[in-house]
This record gives sequence, C-alpha cells and structure tokens, in this order.
Amino acid sequence: MSQLFRKAMDALYRLCVIVAGVSLVLISAVIPWAVFTRYVLNRASSWPEPMAVLLTIVLTFFGAAACYRLGLHMNVTLVVNPLPKALRRLTDFAVELLMAAIALFMLIYGIKLVDATWHNTIADFPFLSVGVTYLPIPIGGAFLLLFIIERLLFGKPPDPEYAEAAPL
Repeated sequence: MSQLFRKAMDALYRLCVIVAGVSLVLISAVIPWAVFTRYVLNRASSWPEPMAVLLTIVLTFFGAAACYRLGLHMNVTLVVNPLPKALRRLTDFAVELLMAAIALFMLIYGIKLVDATWHNTIADFPFLSVGVTYLPIPIGGAFLLLFIIERLLFGKPPDPEYAEAAPL
C-alpha cells in the first residue's frame, strides 16, 4: 500500500510542478506583452495585469505544495539543529501537525471562499467566476494535506529526480 500511495503522491507532485511551471511561463509571456502594448503601441491592454495576478495565485499554491513535499521550502533550523535527536523528531512531528492545521484551514476556508464568490465576476474577465480564481487555495491545501499525510505515514519522500535515476 505504501508503494501505491507513494506513486500517487509522485504523480500529484508532478502535476503540481507542471501546473506551477506552466503558470510561470505564462506570467513570463503576459508581462512583456503588457509592457509592449503600453510603451510601444501606446495602447495598454487591460487584461495582462489581472491575468498575471491570477496566474501568480496558481503558481503560489501549487508551487508551495510541491516545494513542501521535497522540503524545498524555507525553514529556520537555528533552534532545532542543536537539540538531541529525540527532541528534533518531536519538533519535526509538531511542525507536520501545525502544517496539517494550516492545510486544513486552506481547504475548509478556501472552499467557503470559493462558494461565497462563485457567482461574482471579474471586471476584466466577465466570463470568469471569482470563485474559480480562488480554487487554487483549497486545491493547494488538499494537495499539501496529502503530502503531509505521506510524510507522517511513510517519512520524507525520495527526490523523484534521483529516484528515477537509481537502478532497480
């Protein structure tokens, strides 16, 4: 079962990386277009800035979940590193529980936010529900929670890049 769960989390991790990466590429294309239309054509487009903000939301929540899974997030170890091994394990467990609380908060209140804003529209994108733009919050929270459960049940995952290169 642990192998199946790990494979599912590997696939979820790849999905997060792809979604965040595509968002970053699109941001990198949208912002220069805004600059070009404003300063070269003297006719600023109205959509690039809100589009970049929406893409940044996607990048943030999907990218954060992916980074957390591999431990690539920022952390301060000044107080924890000098502790004995048993206390370090205890603090690591406490951190995972606190992160699970944050992920649950994102999931529960993100769903409430999506529900409350579902029928509102964005002025620059009248076809797009505000609730849809907030969907990365509960989705990112759910993915983060799954990655935390993985760490609590099976330990830190191996880096997929190196795991694939390793011989069977």
